[in-house]
Amino acid sequence: MTYFDIFLWVVVPYISLTIFVLGHIYRYNTDQFGWSAKSSEFLHKDALLKWGSILFHYGIVFVFFGHVAGVLIPKGFYDAIGISEEMYHFGAVWFGGLAGVATVIGGFLLTVRRMTNNRVARNSAKMDLLTLLWIGVVVVIGFTNTVGYTASGGEFDYRTTIGPWFRGILTFRPYPDLIAYAPIGFQLHVFAAFILFALWPFTRLVHVWSLPLEYLTRKYVLYRKITPRRTIREVNRRN
Repeated sequence: MTYFDIFLWVVVPYISLTIFVLGHIYRYNTDQFGWSAKSSEFLHKDALLKWGSILFHYGIVFVFFGHVAGVLIPKGFYDAIGISEEMYHFGAVWFGGLAGVATVIGGFLLTVRRMTNNRVARNSAKMDLLTLLWIGVVVVIGFTNTVGYTASGGEFDYRTTIGPWFRGILTFRPYPDLIAYAPIGFQLHVFAAFILFALWPFTRLVHVWSLPLEYLTRKYVLYRKITPRRTIREVNRRN
């Protein structure tokens, strides 16, 4: 293990998480009016928005909980409750794979809409497109690791390497050697994720902290034209 490994797997994560925490505090104190998803539905409502939003948001929620189950929860917990290695990997590959596919397709549809719809494109910030593209990078690399490596019989077990390393970062007891020798695909996924954490406070992603679960079941916003009362009275007089 080299000093470069220590920089990548100790220094970079702590810099990223520090920016993540302090950036949210700064953003909330200075830009509460911008703390929203900035919906573009009122600009143009179409099938790309409908299906892209549904697939992306449901997919990303399941991806998140999948990472909690695989990285934050120790392998010993599953052994204690009787979940075997085969059972865990079956769920990780099939359910995680489906969640990854939904997220990739949904993100692709939203990106296409944001790039091809003139009204949406003119009213979008560059950071909106960058956010979608970078989330796509993180998800595609992770999906490739799950399906292309784990499902094909790869022997690397992230639950006994990346999992303890990440938990060590959170408890201020980092073990960079656990990830320094991981396959390059897993390293790229982790590094890209920490870049996303650093960007997070300065993007529209901050809206996930504002009742994110409610977003999944909310109805689409309807915009109706209101006829002025004077116009209604004039119509009644004529009739």
